Amino acid sequence: MKLVLDVNILLDVVQKRAPFYFTSATVLSKILENEHAGYLPGHAVTTLYYLVQRYADKARADEVIDWLLVHFEIIPQDKVQFVRARALAMPDFEDAALVTAAEAAKCDIILTRNLSDFQGAPVVVMSPEEFLAQP
Repeated sequence: MKLVLDVNILLDVVQKRAPFYFTSATVLSKILENEHAGYLPGHAVTTLYYLVQRYADKARADEVIDWLLVHFEIIPQDKVQFVRARALAMPDFEDAALVTAAEAAKCDIILTRNLSDFQGAPVVVMSPEEFLAQP
């Protein structure tokens, strides 16, 4: 299954955020064990770098990005995707851009903590807990 992760799932693990760490780390483990393919939209890589550098430091941000580039597919984003994201009329443009990246890469599920921000998305959206509870 092709999973696209919202930045908040990665931050749960990088920052060891309770109470979300365990489920988000379990999702990442399934990707690392090749049970599922992990994807990130291109814009998430720079956003994650900025956030990790801000709460930690440049060395940690470099380490996180290098790890992601080894273990995740990065979805290229272009003007067509951003125009489509604007047309989705979602409350948050960044989330809409994540949706159009997921569509472009034909991902099966978007995993996020902010389910309400993705209402009406044309891609299945789940929390890590919902995803892991599936048979």
